[in-house]
Amino acid sequence: MPGKKTPLIVPTENFLPDRRTIASLRKAAVGCRGCPLYLQATQTVFGEGKADARIVLVGEQPGDQEDLAGRPFVGPAGKLLDRALAAAGLTRSAVYVTNAVKHFNFEPRGKFRLHKRPPATAVKACRPWLDAELEALRPAVVVLLGATAAQAILGPTFRVTRDRGKVVRGSFIATLHPSALLRAPDPAAREESFALLVADLKLAARHASRAD
Repeated sequence: MPGKKTPLIVPTENFLPDRRTIASLRKAAVGCRGCPLYLQATQTVFGEGKADARIVLVGEQPGDQEDLAGRPFVGPAGKLLDRALAAAGLTRSAVYVTNAVKHFNFEPRGKFRLHKRPPATAVKACRPWLDAELEALRPAVVVLLGATAAQAILGPTFRVTRDRGKVVRGSFIATLHPSALLRAPDPAAREESFALLVADLKLAARHASRAD
């Protein structure tokens, strides 16, 4: 079909810099062609935050506003995350936030771009970036927000609803993604889910303080 882009897919490892600091990784990730998502996304959305953060939060993928801004968690889910962090006695400036997938996967619907869960191939292709981030940061605890992030790290059989609220493999805590709260059927369900998210963030803070 005329004008259709042919995906140029190159192994993600080919884009990783030799010297892997957060700054060098962020710069290198701009040109990543490890999966086809780069074709429709506006830009790579890499993680951001303190280079010595003791707590890292990993979400699924950037959303529409994150894709346009080039920054993670700046949309409605990000604002809710900020509220939850504050309720847990934390601040965005004290943590590092990123996503398992660095490009926005969506379905065009008129003037809108509707979020689509990233395919397993994209999660796998992006894993070297996430691994490199965690290696550079060496946090005390990693909070996995939602099923995609949790299963990317802990395997496909992991269930957030079953196993949230505890430290797994020494440094991982899985919890609800803030976007799940936004989809809650009513205010009571939203408040209940918010309380669970805050409780898990408090657990992360305690675990990080004990690891210092």
